[in-house]
Amino acid sequence: MKNLFSNIKGDLFGGITAGIVALPLALAFGVSSGLGPSAGLYGAIFISFFAALFGGTSTQISGPTAPMTAVSMVVIAGIIAMNDGVIEKALPAILIIFFLAGLMQVGLGLLGIGKYIRYIPYPVVSGFMTAIGVIILVTQILPAVGYYPKEDTDYVNGFKAQAEEVILENILKEEAAENILVLEDFKETIKRAEKITKDDILKESQTLAKKEASGVLGTLKVIGRALQNINWLELGLALATILIIYGFKRITTVIPSTLVALLIVSGIAYGFKLEYRSIDEIPSGFPMPNLGIFTNFEIGSISPYIFTALTLALLGSIDSLLTSVVADNMTKTKHKPNKELIGQGIGNSIAAIFGGIPGAGATIRTVVNIKAGGKTKLSGMVASIMLLVVMLALAPVASQIPAAVLAGILVTVGIGVMDYKGLKAIPSLPRDIKLGPLKLSSEVLIMLVVLVLSSVWNLVYAVGVGLVIASLMFMKKIGDLTAERSDVKTLSEEKAWADEKNFPQELKEEVFIKHLKGPLFFGSTSEFQQMASQIPNTAEAVIIRMGKMPYMDQSGLYAMEDVLIDLENSNITVLLIDVLKQPKYMMERIDIIPDLIPKEHIFTTFDECLAWVKENVKG
Repeated sequence: MKNLFSNIKGDLFGGITAGIVALPLALAFGVSSGLGPSAGLYGAIFISFFAALFGGTSTQISGPTAPMTAVSMVVIAGIIAMNDGVIEKALPAILIIFFLAGLMQVGLGLLGIGKYIRYIPYPVVSGFMTAIGVIILVTQILPAVGYYPKEDTDYVNGFKAQAEEVILENILKEEAAENILVLEDFKETIKRAEKITKDDILKESQTLAKKEASGVLGTLKVIGRALQNINWLELGLALATILIIYGFKRITTVIPSTLVALLIVSGIAYGFKLEYRSIDEIPSGFPMPNLGIFTNFEIGSISPYIFTALTLALLGSIDSLLTSVVADNMTKTKHKPNKELIGQGIGNSIAAIFGGIPGAGATIRTVVNIKAGGKTKLSGMVASIMLLVVMLALAPVASQIPAAVLAGILVTVGIGVMDYKGLKAIPSLPRDIKLGPLKLSSEVLIMLVVLVLSSVWNLVYAVGVGLVIASLMFMKKIGDLTAERSDVKTLSEEKAWADEKNFPQELKEEVFIKHLKGPLFFGSTSEFQQMASQIPNTAEAVIIRMGKMPYMDQSGLYAMEDVLIDLENSNITVLLIDVLKQPKYMMERIDIIPDLIPKEHIFTTFDECLAWVKENVKG
């Protein structure tokens, strides 16, 4: 507690400054997620406070971030569509997933996973971050030009037939659940169908239209209609916001340009009574817990999203720990990764109970905090309290912010979040793989696969595919390197080790020496299995030197067994030298030792083996 208040002045100023920076971003991320600006504010308030209180990075400022919002957007859109387009009906399932993601983060911290997060390949992270930028940029085109698909009458009318089909299907599902669906008698179905109104069909049509036009592909499908129906006022507000954000930075960076743009453009739009579209109303008063996430819990509604919750947990962990590294570099301190994950998880879980979207450590806000004097956890808690005070005091005013202004802010976020370092490196990376006639860089291929799949398919699955491809390519490279170092050669062809220099010349065609270097694992087994076929029938013995083979997995073990059986069938004696602890243990478990290799054929040194060879092999 003493340390908490050791830098009160700096922490107050740092926290307030970070809170000011966080305000417009929290509102924008809330709107982008689909749950509205209040969800973004609630997320920023609770995550910032509790992640700072329980986390392992003293200067970290947490809250909704672009990557977390992009994944959340997918979850929210999918569950709302499953609940007839009604947010209130879908909210318990959405928030319980966010709550589970927070609990998973706590679990990752307790299991000590924090120190392993850094092993995720850079091309996967690079492709994902660039995809986040693409998704945000593309999906903000429609609100930036003032086009909302569910309000386009001609577009919505095209979904009426599908809407009637969905409504009828829902009636049949209700009857089946009530055990009153009888194929021979549809009287009850007809009775319920007659109660369907034009408003019901219109509402369902609007839901389907909104769903069809969501995401990158959905936006591209309707972009032609959007450009034909541009609301020039909305576009002007969005462009003015973007210009001020980039322009004001050239004047000074002391005052956050995002906040300046928000205040100036919103003030002009409101002051001149322009007919703009405002954001959803932000509720006044202290946020109340949404206990419906527990009382209305249904496992069936969230089971398809359990993997997504894990992805949110992992993504939030990566995002936060990367920011922690930046903070360490600036403050010359060292964060506690597992404690940080626990703090982030607690923050996300509590934010979900109060209806907030999930978040993570935010790099820009953390940097602002440090530069403004923040040094302890108090700064992150002050940023949270700052946002809470703004919400309690200015909620009615904030509710008048134009939606196009937040779209403009998000456009700059999308541009800023892309990994330009990775993109610039594309031409210079070595082209180490061939696809038909094309030579490509494996690193670039992984990045592009993740980028494309994340943008047009599914963020969650894209990362999984990227990790699988990266792992396979890594194993292929390691396998090739191991095989290259472990080619079977006669003693005259293979470079002899120092203690092999005096090997009898007359035995060089009868005795072959095999040097095993590096692990024998599933990535190198195919090359190793070629060993038996490369040894001519004139051979009487093979010496396998295993002193530089520290590890053998199950695949390597069985590959070794196959080779030894082949050599035994060819009446070739196998001699092992310096078998290390782990490979020896593996070989003993399936009785390679002593069934295939008797203990008298296992030697500690080459000299011991050479003595046996001179005595038992005739040149």
